[in-house]
Amino acid sequence: MDTAPTVATLSFEGFVLDLRRGSLLTTVGEEIPLRRQSFELLRLLAENAGRLLDRDAISRAIWSDVAVTDDSITQCVRDIRRAIGDDAQQVLKTVPRRGYLLLANVTTTRDPTSNQPADGAVPLPDKPSIAVLAFTNMSGDPDQEYFSDGIADDIITELSRSRSLFVIARNSSFTYKGRAVDVKQVARDLGVQYVVEGSVRRSGDRVRVSAQLIDATTGSHIWAERYDREITEIFAVQDEIAEAVATAIHPAVSDAEQWRALRKPPASLSAWETYQRGLWHLSKGTAAENERARDLFRRAAEIDFGFAPAYVGLSLTYIRDGLFHGTRMIAEAARLAEVEARRAVTIDPNDSTALAALGTAYGIGGDMDAAMTAAERALALNRNCASTHWIRGAVLRYRRCYPECRAEVAASLRLSPRDPMNATTASLSPMAWYLEGKYAEAVESARRCLADFPAYAATRRFLVAALAQSGRQEEAAAELRDFMTVAPDVFRVMVRNRPPYMSPEDQDHLLEGIRKAGWDD
Repeated sequence: MDTAPTVATLSFEGFVLDLRRGSLLTTVGEEIPLRRQSFELLRLLAENAGRLLDRDAISRAIWSDVAVTDDSITQCVRDIRRAIGDDAQQVLKTVPRRGYLLLANVTTTRDPTSNQPADGAVPLPDKPSIAVLAFTNMSGDPDQEYFSDGIADDIITELSRSRSLFVIARNSSFTYKGRAVDVKQVARDLGVQYVVEGSVRRSGDRVRVSAQLIDATTGSHIWAERYDREITEIFAVQDEIAEAVATAIHPAVSDAEQWRALRKPPASLSAWETYQRGLWHLSKGTAAENERARDLFRRAAEIDFGFAPAYVGLSLTYIRDGLFHGTRMIAEAARLAEVEARRAVTIDPNDSTALAALGTAYGIGGDMDAAMTAAERALALNRNCASTHWIRGAVLRYRRCYPECRAEVAASLRLSPRDPMNATTASLSPMAWYLEGKYAEAVESARRCLADFPAYAATRRFLVAALAQSGRQEEAAAELRDFMTVAPDVFRVMVRNRPPYMSPEDQDHLLEGIRKAGWDD
């Protein structure tokens, strides 16, 4: 067995690649911002300094089996040159039609502890694991310990609501309180991949809470944020900050897990890693990527037939077939999504995301009472489950409770601002404004939604109808032509046919506006 210490840093031309932290540094230790893919490309070039690497070799090494365009590599090269000040291309050379090479003398340092046996290390669980350490009280007042401990304790509670995370209990993570800790040692002791650290500073009636999420396997910082609040009611502020931190950590961990899965050879992926790779494809937002995601979710279910998230993922792909791409009629998409979501709920009845997927399937299929029941069950399990607010909003829209619908949309977008389903969520607002008869507001809301989610064509139907109802015929006719040209499948599924989630009265109201725009059905 190879027991040589692993490489810790790569140094060249006044720069240091810290492989443990995943950071590019100057020789005096200043960190230079660099995207993760760009860092990995620079690392690859440095490890092969003086050797020409073609684009295929780079793609295989950095993106594994994920298909990327040449533009992705070109952008990473630009990032690197900007970071190291190599506008003249003296260090990172482009060899036309052949590839790239790093013209630099690279020296390495090694981690002398990396070959020591991992005796006593706790094995990692089969899903992302996280420990929240006691936050440091920076106030200089020992009586404020309760507040800093309470913040960390509440973050643990909020994160523990998620079935997708393995969260270490307070009694274990707080044993490090008051000690200088090495996050890698904490990870070994507790068997976790991620560690949350933070501090609390209170002065008078104001408090500042700083938190950071660390990938303990590399020591790199994934996310950090600072929260400044005025204290009016101490426990309300404590709850607010804890919820904000927990809400921000979820997408940060998800991104890290998807990147981790993308770096591994497909044949070695676990069910969890295959699922994460599927989520990455799902987030790309195209019909082709939706199919790739579905294949990966099926593979995850084959690897572990008792893995509920795989069936949640499958359910989402069918929902997107109908709502995003128009590749299935909504009723068929709802039926297929319901089958997969039911499997997930059967496996794990306490998984809020599975219940939310089931509620979504019910909702787009027109069973609004069942959708609301599933959403309420999911919220009882996890009040930070963003998609449940979308379901509630959809049901409230159907019930003509339009202001309440828009409030649920805002809550969903705040809880998960980067969710791949957010285009559907945001589109509820122009829909609600239009059906309420407030056409100017519907136009404004639809344009804002399309600016944020230009690929989500379903919003266009309410823009067309609202413009026509406002008397803006030329604009409405132009938008109608664009809609029918750009997304004929979506037009067929959502205009020529009535989706089950639209009542006959609401669909007639929509068609009235679209006919005024010049559509002759």
